[in-house]
Amino acid sequence: MALKYFDRWSADDVVINDPGLKKYIHLQPSLVMHSGGRHARKQFGKAGIPIVERLMNKLMRSGPGVRKLKGKLIRGAKACGKKHRAYNIVRKSFEIIEQQTKKNPVQVLVDAIQNSCPREETTRISYGGITYYIAVDSAPQRRLDIALKNLAAGGFSASFSSPKPIEKCLAEELILAANNDMKSFAVAQKEELERIARGAR
Repeated sequence: MALKYFDRWSADDVVINDPGLKKYIHLQPSLVMHSGGRHARKQFGKAGIPIVERLMNKLMRSGPGVRKLKGKLIRGAKACGKKHRAYNIVRKSFEIIEQQTKKNPVQVLVDAIQNSCPREETTRISYGGITYYIAVDSAPQRRLDIALKNLAAGGFSASFSSPKPIEKCLAEELILAANNDMKSFAVAQKEELERIARGAR
Protein backbone atom coordinates (compact mmCIF):
# COMPACT_ATOMS: atom_id res chain seq x y z
CA MET A 1 0.00 0.00 0.00
CA ALA A 2 1.44 3.36 -1.08
CA LEU A 3 2.07 5.98 1.58
CA LYS A 4 0.04 9.18 1.51
CA TYR A 5 0.62 12.59 3.04
CA PHE A 6 -1.34 12.78 6.30
CA ASP A 7 -2.98 9.46 5.24
CA ARG A 8 -5.16 11.40 2.79
CA TRP A 9 -3.32 12.81 -0.22
CA SER A 10 -1.31 10.80 -2.69
CA ALA A 11 1.61 12.22 -4.67
CA ASP A 12 1.40 9.64 -7.47
CA ASP A 13 -0.48 11.90 -9.89
CA VAL A 14 1.40 15.12 -9.06
CA VAL A 15 3.06 16.69 -12.12
CA ILE A 16 6.24 18.80 -12.06
CA ASN A 17 6.44 20.96 -15.19
CA ASP A 18 9.75 22.69 -14.45
CA PRO A 19 12.53 20.35 -15.70
CA GLY A 20 15.15 22.07 -13.53
CA LEU A 21 13.27 21.25 -10.31
CA LYS A 22 12.30 17.62 -11.02
CA LYS A 23 15.51 16.29 -9.50
CA TYR A 24 15.11 18.33 -6.30
CA ILE A 25 11.38 18.06 -5.50
CA HIS A 26 11.00 14.73 -3.68
CA LEU A 27 7.31 13.87 -3.80
CA GLN A 28 7.03 10.47 -2.14
CA PRO A 29 6.14 10.79 1.57
CA SER A 30 8.04 9.01 4.30
CA LEU A 31 6.43 6.94 7.03
CA VAL A 32 7.27 9.59 9.62
CA MET A 33 7.84 13.13 8.39
CA HIS A 34 10.61 13.90 10.83
CA SER A 35 14.05 13.35 9.31
CA GLY A 36 15.82 14.85 12.33
CA GLY A 37 18.44 16.58 10.17
CA ARG A 38 19.95 13.33 8.88
CA HIS A 39 20.51 15.00 5.52
CA ALA A 40 22.59 17.86 6.97
CA ARG A 41 26.03 16.27 6.55
CA LYS A 42 25.51 15.10 2.99
CA GLN A 43 25.81 17.49 0.07
CA PHE A 44 22.42 17.92 -1.63
CA GLY A 45 21.03 15.46 0.93
CA LYS A 46 17.97 17.62 1.55
CA ALA A 47 16.84 16.88 -2.02
CA GLY A 48 15.75 13.47 -0.68
CA ILE A 49 13.50 14.98 2.00
CA PRO A 50 9.76 14.99 1.11
CA ILE A 51 8.73 18.43 -0.14
CA VAL A 52 5.92 18.73 2.45
CA GLU A 53 8.39 18.11 5.29
CA ARG A 54 10.67 20.78 3.85
CA LEU A 55 7.76 23.23 3.98
CA MET A 56 7.24 22.29 7.64
CA ASN A 57 10.92 22.94 8.35
CA LYS A 58 10.67 26.41 6.78
CA LEU A 59 7.68 27.18 9.02
CA MET A 60 9.91 26.51 12.04
CA ARG A 61 12.20 29.45 11.22
CA SER A 62 12.16 32.31 13.70
CA GLY A 63 11.64 34.99 11.06
CA PRO A 64 13.89 37.29 9.07
CA GLY A 65 16.11 38.12 12.05
CA VAL A 66 17.13 41.77 12.32
CA ARG A 67 15.40 42.63 9.04
CA LYS A 68 11.71 43.34 8.76
CA LEU A 69 9.23 41.52 6.55
CA LYS A 70 6.75 43.93 4.95
CA GLY A 71 7.40 46.42 7.75
CA LYS A 72 6.82 43.84 10.49
CA LEU A 73 9.42 42.21 12.72
CA ILE A 74 8.41 38.54 12.94
CA ARG A 75 10.37 36.99 15.79
CA GLY A 76 9.50 33.88 17.72
CA ALA A 77 6.86 32.91 15.17
CA LYS A 78 4.01 30.54 15.93
CA ALA A 79 5.79 27.31 14.98
CA CYS A 80 9.41 27.93 15.95
CA GLY A 81 11.19 24.74 16.91
CA LYS A 82 7.94 22.79 17.30
CA LYS A 83 7.73 20.16 14.59
CA HIS A 84 4.36 18.84 15.70
CA ARG A 85 2.86 22.33 15.58
CA ALA A 86 4.30 22.88 12.10
CA TYR A 87 2.89 19.46 11.10
CA ASN A 88 -0.61 20.51 12.23
CA ILE A 89 -0.36 23.89 10.47
CA VAL A 90 0.46 22.24 7.14
CA ARG A 91 -2.19 19.52 7.58
CA LYS A 92 -4.95 22.04 8.33
CA SER A 93 -3.86 24.33 5.51
CA PHE A 94 -4.00 21.35 3.11
CA GLU A 95 -7.58 20.67 4.26
CA ILE A 96 -8.50 24.31 3.54
CA ILE A 97 -6.85 24.12 0.10
CA GLU A 98 -8.81 20.97 -0.77
CA GLN A 99 -12.09 22.60 0.31
CA GLN A 100 -11.48 25.78 -1.68
CA THR A 101 -9.90 24.43 -4.87
CA LYS A 102 -11.14 20.79 -5.04
CA LYS A 103 -7.59 19.87 -6.05
CA ASN A 104 -4.85 17.73 -4.57
CA PRO A 105 -3.06 20.07 -2.08
CA VAL A 106 0.31 18.49 -2.93
CA GLN A 107 -0.17 19.55 -6.57
CA VAL A 108 -1.13 23.05 -5.41
CA LEU A 109 2.07 23.20 -3.32
CA VAL A 110 4.21 22.08 -6.28
CA ASP A 111 2.56 24.65 -8.57
CA ALA A 112 3.12 27.35 -5.95
CA ILE A 113 6.80 26.42 -5.70
CA GLN A 114 7.24 26.46 -9.48
CA ASN A 115 5.67 29.93 -9.74
CA SER A 116 7.75 31.28 -6.82
CA CYS A 117 11.20 30.10 -7.93
CA PRO A 118 13.41 32.98 -9.17
CA ARG A 119 15.31 32.07 -12.32
CA GLU A 120 17.83 34.89 -11.95
CA GLU A 121 19.29 37.00 -9.14
CA THR A 122 22.25 39.29 -8.45
CA THR A 123 25.62 38.78 -6.80
CA ARG A 124 28.10 41.38 -5.56
CA ILE A 125 31.50 41.68 -7.21
CA SER A 126 34.40 43.71 -5.76
CA TYR A 127 37.15 44.67 -8.19
CA GLY A 128 39.86 47.24 -7.50
CA GLY A 129 37.97 48.83 -4.62
CA ILE A 130 34.81 49.15 -6.70
CA THR A 131 31.74 47.09 -5.80
CA TYR A 132 29.04 46.38 -8.35
CA TYR A 133 26.28 43.84 -8.95
CA ILE A 134 25.92 41.42 -11.82
CA ALA A 135 23.06 39.10 -12.79
CA VAL A 136 23.58 35.35 -12.33
CA ASP A 137 21.41 32.30 -12.94
CA SER A 138 20.02 30.66 -9.79
CA ALA A 139 20.90 27.03 -9.09
CA PRO A 140 17.86 24.70 -8.91
CA GLN A 141 18.42 23.83 -5.23
CA ARG A 142 18.68 27.52 -4.32
CA ARG A 143 15.56 28.34 -6.38
CA LEU A 144 13.63 25.75 -4.38
CA ASP A 145 14.98 27.00 -1.04
CA ILE A 146 14.05 30.62 -1.84
CA ALA A 147 10.54 29.62 -2.93
CA LEU A 148 9.84 27.59 0.22
CA LYS A 149 11.23 30.34 2.46
CA ASN A 150 9.07 33.01 0.81
CA LEU A 151 5.91 30.87 0.89
CA ALA A 152 6.33 30.29 4.64
CA ALA A 153 7.21 33.95 5.26
CA GLY A 154 4.21 35.09 3.22
CA GLY A 155 1.87 33.00 5.34
CA PHE A 156 3.31 34.35 8.59
CA SER A 157 3.30 37.98 7.41
CA ALA A 158 -0.39 37.70 6.47
CA SER A 159 -1.26 36.29 9.91
CA PHE A 160 0.72 38.98 11.76
CA SER A 161 -1.71 41.18 13.79
CA SER A 162 -4.59 39.49 11.94
CA PRO A 163 -7.58 37.56 13.30
CA LYS A 164 -7.04 34.89 10.63
CA PRO A 165 -5.14 31.80 11.85
CA ILE A 166 -1.81 30.88 10.30
CA GLU A 167 -3.37 27.76 8.68
CA LYS A 168 -5.77 29.87 6.63
CA CYS A 169 -3.11 32.43 5.75
CA LEU A 170 -0.70 29.72 4.57
CA ALA A 171 -3.45 28.08 2.50
CA GLU A 172 -4.31 31.42 0.85
CA GLU A 173 -0.62 32.10 0.13
CA LEU A 174 -0.21 28.68 -1.53
CA ILE A 175 -3.39 29.11 -3.60
CA LEU A 176 -2.38 32.60 -4.78
CA ALA A 177 1.13 31.41 -5.66
CA ALA A 178 -0.24 28.36 -7.50
CA ASN A 179 -2.36 30.75 -9.61
CA ASN A 180 0.71 32.97 -10.21
CA ASP A 181 -1.13 35.89 -8.60
CA MET A 182 0.94 38.97 -7.77
CA LYS A 183 -0.96 39.28 -4.47
CA SER A 184 1.15 36.33 -3.29
CA PHE A 185 4.17 37.43 -1.25
CA ALA A 186 6.38 34.69 -2.76
CA VAL A 187 5.46 35.54 -6.37
CA ALA A 188 5.99 39.26 -5.72
CA GLN A 189 9.43 38.54 -4.22
CA LYS A 190 10.36 36.43 -7.24
CA GLU A 191 9.35 39.19 -9.66
CA GLU A 192 11.31 41.75 -7.63
CA LEU A 193 14.48 39.59 -7.66
CA GLU A 194 14.23 39.05 -11.42
CA ARG A 195 13.53 42.77 -12.05
CA ILE A 196 16.69 43.74 -10.15
CA ALA A 197 18.67 41.09 -12.03
CA ARG A 198 17.45 42.40 -15.39
CA GLY A 199 18.69 45.86 -14.44
CA ALA A 200 22.11 44.46 -13.47
CA ARG A 201 22.81 42.67 -16.74
